[in-house]
Amino acid sequence: MPKIRASCSSRTRSSSNFCKFLSFIHNNPPRQVSLLKRVSYKELDRATDGFRRIITCDSQSITYEAKFRDGSVSVVKEVRSVDQRNEVFDKELHLLGRLHHRHVVALRAYSVGRKSFLVFECTAKGSLKDHLNDPLKTPLSWKTRVQIAIGVAAALEYLQFFCEPPVKHISISSSNIILDEKLVPKVRTLKIIGSAPNTHYIRLSEISVVSLTQLSNIGCLCSEERADVIPQYGALLLELITGESSPKESADVIQWIRELRSNLSMHNIIDPDLGNSYNYKDLRDLLSVARLCIKVENTQAFTISHIFWYLQKRFGNASN
Repeated sequence: MPKIRASCSSRTRSSSNFCKFLSFIHNNPPRQVSLLKRVSYKELDRATDGFRRIITCDSQSITYEAKFRDGSVSVVKEVRSVDQRNEVFDKELHLLGRLHHRHVVALRAYSVGRKSFLVFECTAKGSLKDHLNDPLKTPLSWKTRVQIAIGVAAALEYLQFFCEPPVKHISISSSNIILDEKLVPKVRTLKIIGSAPNTHYIRLSEISVVSLTQLSNIGCLCSEERADVIPQYGALLLELITGESSPKESADVIQWIRELRSNLSMHNIIDPDLGNSYNYKDLRDLLSVARLCIKVENTQAFTISHIFWYLQKRFGNASN
């Protein structure tokens, strides 16, 4: 974003005052969460049937299914680890509300009071991990898997390079990739935590938003932070190819891929659920991307944008 002062070339007093006003607004954004709808505790109580529709529960939060009067269905998460006595919660909500992308689960609303809640859009088909592991679900086609790979790369590029402050996804796995009714992938964003001095961290499931107080550092992630996402994205590609998504087995799967030397062994690693319904050249090229990503020594040579660009060019454009 160009600096506001650069546009303040007029010598008139009115223009000067206007530029000062713009500069003040730029450096002092309003506290209120203007991009998000605020809902009452009573509305959430009614939508969750008295908070009885529990989806998940752990020491930090409880997740509920909510059905509102307008017919919409959402996921409501009660956040227990948020300090509401300062402005951190407002700032974090403001940042969350600015995330708008086809492949990122949207935050629809919030509620504050005696308890704090986040209201997210509800995706109909569950997690990618469910689809890869549950024998009762229809196996994902090869085309769908490729489109999932492209969609996740699109989300990561958006989060890292097109958000201010930037976002880095610190843990990618099939469990926090959610599929909608058309099997379009969305990165799940659910968890908020507090912040350390001078730095605010919003943890969205496994995503962290970094907002440094010094303006010179905002919008810039170091190469190490950008590189962290690359090996994990490579591991996700391996999950899509092999169907192996258990965390306990992920290291074995990666080693397995690294040791591949022949076309015959390449055929042997494909998810049995796919049978012969895949393109050999597509498999070869996607596997090459995965192997490149998991070579840690190479991860600083390219970014997720390079990967996204290649996948779009090679496999076709996925709508963003």
